[in-house]
Amino acid sequence: MAADPRLLWENLLPTMVESLSGFVFGNLAAILLAIVFVYNKAIERAYFPVVLFLNTIPILALAPVIVLIFGIGILPKIIIASIICFFPTLVNMTRGFDAVSASERELMQVLSASPAEIFWKLRTPRSLPYLFASLRISSTTAVVGAIVGEWIGANKGLGAVIIQSTFNYRSDLLYAAIILSSSLAVAIFLAVAAVEQRVIRYQ
Repeated sequence: MAADPRLLWENLLPTMVESLSGFVFGNLAAILLAIVFVYNKAIERAYFPVVLFLNTIPILALAPVIVLIFGIGILPKIIIASIICFFPTLVNMTRGFDAVSASERELMQVLSASPAEIFWKLRTPRSLPYLFASLRISSTTAVVGAIVGEWIGANKGLGAVIIQSTFNYRSDLLYAAIILSSSLAVAIFLAVAAVEQRVIRYQ
């Protein structure tokens, strides 16, 4: 890491962008779909088993297909990272939005609360612990998804460095890339934990 910091920094940046983008897009898509599932149980019954089935496909088997479709640019890495983040958040947020008792819903109706007020003042606060639990998981798996995408087809990124240093028997470079990828995952995790502490305290 001290001998060639420029090489590692140049490859850390693409992995960081891919991980953060996948983290944001994957979790956002999961939250939006969870809202659809909560307010339309027919759609949930129809498509939730399909989503769970797709989750059983190993990401190492799915990644080459995504790379073949979208090429070897940054987009397939973001998609792979998003997919890894998507499923835990969808399951947790669906449970979180439904974690409202019948008496609480009845009280909101008695107070003439609108559907939007019920969502923002009741369902959303109830779902926050579930959301941050899934965000903690996604913060580390997003980095894994980006690196897996780089393994399949990339000439930049920590995943590419890991593959190249393995074939070239550069154990020093391999360990440095592993340390940087783990540090990136820990940094995202700590950022999520800091936001959680502030939001939960505010709630």
